[in-house]
Amino acid sequence: MIKEIDAQQLAERMEESDDILVLDIRSDMEVAQGCLPQAQHLPMHLIPLKIQDPPKDKEVILYCRSGARSYHACSYLAQQGYDNAVNLRGGIIAWARSGLELVSAPAKAG
Repeated sequence: MIKEIDAQQLAERMEESDDILVLDIRSDMEVAQGCLPQAQHLPMHLIPLKIQDPPKDKEVILYCRSGARSYHACSYLAQQGYDNAVNLRGGIIAWARSGLELVSAPAKAG
């Protein structure tokens, strides 16, 4: 079972805690259109190569455009022994529809 969080819950977590890592797994072209504050960019195709990078002591929130790719990425991470991967339900679309802030450029992960 993949853990999920909605946009409003994530926004609250980002305000009150620094014990989470937010990963944008979209393509470079998608990221250029905006991303979540505090997000780091790790394109989905690089996750298997950087599997050792996400911290196991923090919750890792993954998101994509609609939540489908990040759901599969969470599933992959769970298979690799990560029990702290959480999918942003509805992706950046749900975030934007909730009226939450988007910023221009994320930090590069790793």
